Amino acid sequence: MPDLLIELFSEEIPARMQGRAAEDLKKRMTDGLVEAGLTYAGAAAFSTPRRLTLALEGLLAESPTLREERKGPKVGAPDKAIEGFLRGAGLTRDQLEERDTPKGAVYFAMIEKRGRPAAEIIAEVLEATIRNFPWPKSMRWGTGSLRWVRPLHSILCQLSDENGAEVVPLDIDGIQAGNVTQGHRFMAPGEITVNGFEDYAAKLKRANVVLDPVERQQAIWQEAGNQAFARGLELVEDKGLLTEVAGLVEWPVVLLGDIDAEFLDLPAEVLQTSMKEHQKFFSVKNPKTGRIEGFVTVANREAADQGATILAGNQKVLSARLADAKFFWENDLRVAKSEVGMEGWSAQLSNVTFHNKLGTQAERIDRIAALACEIAPVVGADADLAAQAAKVVKADLSSEMVYEFPELQGLMGRYYAEAAGLPQEVATACEMHYSPLGPSDDVPTEPVSVAVALADKLDTLTGFWAIDEKPTGSKDPFALRRAALGVIRLVLENDVRVGMMRTVGKKFASYAGLIVGGENAARAADLASMLDGAGKPELGEQLYQESLQNTLIQPGSSEESEFLDGVMAKSGDLLSFFHDRLKVFLRDQGIRHDVIDACIAMDGNDDLTLLVKRARALEDFLKSEDGTNLLQGFKRANNILTQAEEKDGVEYSYGADVKFAEEESEKALFAALEASEGAISTAIEAEDFAAAMGGMAALRAPVDAFFEAVQVNSDKDIVRRNRLNLLSQIRKVCGQVADLTRIEA
Repeated sequence: MPDLLIELFSEEIPARMQGRAAEDLKKRMTDGLVEAGLTYAGAAAFSTPRRLTLALEGLLAESPTLREERKGPKVGAPDKAIEGFLRGAGLTRDQLEERDTPKGAVYFAMIEKRGRPAAEIIAEVLEATIRNFPWPKSMRWGTGSLRWVRPLHSILCQLSDENGAEVVPLDIDGIQAGNVTQGHRFMAPGEITVNGFEDYAAKLKRANVVLDPVERQQAIWQEAGNQAFARGLELVEDKGLLTEVAGLVEWPVVLLGDIDAEFLDLPAEVLQTSMKEHQKFFSVKNPKTGRIEGFVTVANREAADQGATILAGNQKVLSARLADAKFFWENDLRVAKSEVGMEGWSAQLSNVTFHNKLGTQAERIDRIAALACEIAPVVGADADLAAQAAKVVKADLSSEMVYEFPELQGLMGRYYAEAAGLPQEVATACEMHYSPLGPSDDVPTEPVSVAVALADKLDTLTGFWAIDEKPTGSKDPFALRRAALGVIRLVLENDVRVGMMRTVGKKFASYAGLIVGGENAARAADLASMLDGAGKPELGEQLYQESLQNTLIQPGSSEESEFLDGVMAKSGDLLSFFHDRLKVFLRDQGIRHDVIDACIAMDGNDDLTLLVKRARALEDFLKSEDGTNLLQGFKRANNILTQAEEKDGVEYSYGADVKFAEEESEKALFAALEASEGAISTAIEAEDFAAAMGGMAALRAPVDAFFEAVQVNSDKDIVRRNRLNLLSQIRKVCGQVADLTRIEA
């Protein structure tokens, strides 16, 4: 079986595109070959800045010959029907076979599709792959029609086996396939003739090209670490930068340099970000002080002076970049320490639009501050500190440093808040209020940070929900799924007890002008501020009527109804969104989706902490033998009861009476249900879900015994009704814990 080698050699491919492009080449080629009947034993794809390479082992020499039997029209059918069948089969009438069937004589065709040589198939698939390659961006050059990420210079396409190697004939826009590649652009320019993949990889390495990007990454990391260790320093890990730098060089040469002393007092994050973003340098720190003192650059060639000239040039450019960073830092510190302080930066945000329907950043800050004050007592934070923090957490967006390096927002806010002498809780909130940004990111635990982080994310979610800018399918331009996950993790990991319907209901009400139109919208928020829970008058009818009197909304008016309906609908919709994200979050922790659904169906499902405690307890219970068996007994009871209610047209929920019990197991179940109902109810009220599950476990044996000894559908009508009501009692008692009908068997 031959092996296949393909190389597409071009001008430099952007580093960020190389890995995906190598995988795309592999997938499209292998899919196309397999579809055409050519299977293979193994495949590997590689990339360097100037080439994409694919190596296939154990490829079939030709596609197999296929034979297909196709049934046609009856013998004696109209000529047009027979001629149509012949055209589809590609045969003549004398090639048809007549066979007797139960429905009479029928024409059959044996269609043979002869195998094709591998080279012929490879040429077709490779041309289709090249012409339809999914580059994020591509270009044309010269007078041809071919598009590629950068000008494509040559195609190497070769089949090899124990008898030698042959070039696969192929011509794409004048680029003919061959058996020739190129070495390193500077260190080994010129053509290299190859004979199979092993010969290709070995000759490239001798020509100063390391084909495997993983090998280049390992070489860079090992050499950089060794050089740093030799000077008593430590390389700062950055996997993303390592992948990118490995995509910039074919022959990595590691050089270690020093940062000028005048820049060493800059925050470590500023140094690291400036070097990474502008120069693609790795940071090197002093492990004793944590200070960034050096840098690592990776050249693409060896030099006669051991890289001294390259290092000096890089050091000069770096100093210019760091001088800018130092200027930004010192200017920002002067502002932060001034009388105007960070509040001055916050004031400038009144000129920055957050969203054209949601106002400016300054208006958003006011909303966050108000919500943070409300959340503060729930999370154990000081309300005044939470409000103070919320007023300045976005201030660094107006700083020069964050304008230059947006990825430092929050972190620089902490530095500036500390410099301004603000309370440490406020400074910490400046950095941590954006967190968590993902499923593995650290979650704030300091109460003020938790309050502001929750307020920030809830304002984002309710705002975009109010204007109907919700995620759709794979599109989520405002990162609302990430914000919802952030809220979930903040609530769960800090054991926060808050009713989401009440919280988001009040937030939606603050967007009243977006929910209800007309002149009454101007003061609809006054009504909302008086309501306790999703726009409903749970504070009492008197308070509700008093609040209506203080607005332009008249009781019983269409505006009132429209307003309340809008708040309720949006609150419920957002709560469903939280539940969907919670399912994803808990699924990754091993909790089944149906268990979560069973708990979401219960009252209090807007308290996410309570919901998750219930779900974890139910998951553990269902994994036990008692849980598994009780679930089966519950489902049996529910199925019998549901069928009887549908058949009889009545609901059996009026209470069973033990005096009609005939069997001992029946009487025992009555006693068990009475005992468990109280125990489960008490445990649920105490939020002791483990004890509630224990109460259900006590029902396992009497339920099993009941179904083994008792026939529910007795011939005696009174006994039958009583037993059906007893089954209803099982459903009621178990239903205190979760909606077990939603659990999959």
